[in-house]
Amino acid sequence: MTRPYQRPPALLVLEDGTVFRGRVFACAHQQRVLGEVVFNTAMTGYQEVLTDPSYKGQMVTMTYPLIGTYGINDEDMESARVQVEAFLVKEYQDLPSNWRSRRSLAEFLESQGVMGVEGIDTRRLTRHIRLVGAMRGIIATDTDNFGELLDQVRAFPGLVGVDMVRKVTCAAPYRWENGPQPDVVWKEDHCGFRVAALDFGVKYNILRHLEQCGCQVLVFPAHTPAEKILATEPDGIFLSNGPGDPAAVTYGIDTVRKLLGHKPVFGICLGHQLMGLALGGRTFKLKFGHRGANQPVKDLRTGRVEVTSQNHGFCVDLESLSHMPLRPTHFHLNDNTLEGMEHLEIPAFSVQFHPEAAPGPHDATYLFDRFVDLMRRNKGDSTPDVP
Repeated sequence: MTRPYQRPPALLVLEDGTVFRGRVFACAHQQRVLGEVVFNTAMTGYQEVLTDPSYKGQMVTMTYPLIGTYGINDEDMESARVQVEAFLVKEYQDLPSNWRSRRSLAEFLESQGVMGVEGIDTRRLTRHIRLVGAMRGIIATDTDNFGELLDQVRAFPGLVGVDMVRKVTCAAPYRWENGPQPDVVWKEDHCGFRVAALDFGVKYNILRHLEQCGCQVLVFPAHTPAEKILATEPDGIFLSNGPGDPAAVTYGIDTVRKLLGHKPVFGICLGHQLMGLALGGRTFKLKFGHRGANQPVKDLRTGRVEVTSQNHGFCVDLESLSHMPLRPTHFHLNDNTLEGMEHLEIPAFSVQFHPEAAPGPHDATYLFDRFVDLMRRNKGDSTPDVP
């Protein structure tokens, strides 16, 4: 353990020339890291944030000031590795206290080769991003040359127009059963619905929820052709979350377009955006995105307001889909952006938020039951609708 004043200095330079200073508490050997700088408002769940593939290409700062207090455990991973480019906190706690903890946050980041920086004025950084918008940034430990760093960060392309999904999708198909399994066949003795999940950057807790609903799940790489997926004869198609600009995932849009209408479809986050694009709509970049575990959403079907977990920087433009037989189902109460939609002629619906709640509240977990009910009705079973 090193004391804060013993840790090497780091410089964060944003593309607009704003500078923040801190000290490195993990992976001090790294000299420079580039990425889009965003903030997350969750008070807990930093392990889930770090391992969420939707953060690929981004440097994340937490608005809650004290990070590392409960360490890292073996159960709360949302993918096989840390996905963020760097982690920026106000105060790092090097002595975790929790019965589930197996290692410190610094040890975890070190093992994954990801830089952690503390001492950043995260309140100032967050307020700046809210005012100006999410922007490109560079962290440097090898120089104080502001002009050089500013030139380098402005030459960085960022995430708009860049396909980040290829960096996080699985390399080969697998079956999910209490974790990834190497075989890619349905279990004949399993009576649950068969779900084919397209991995655009899927979180493990989504697959856990589908399994808890009685489904058996085969996970396919994002570039898998629609014909190959349909050949497995699934009962439903799941479109996962993922990172980056959805318009850049052209192969995913084409695949979703070919899948719609064949089987019931449920999309989350990037999957929701890809479904909107596949139906002929457009997406746009939000100023600073929705990232946190306290995002208010209204379900228009029930009138209920739900507190949801979210992590996205792009949004579906509802007006661009006015020509389609669609009905909006959810809206964000902070900025009135589209958070959910359903098709009126084919079995397909999607939401922008994360109902698997990792981390976050469990207000929206009913959506997995709604997907199961959609598959049941598509197969001709007559049971009451899930609310």
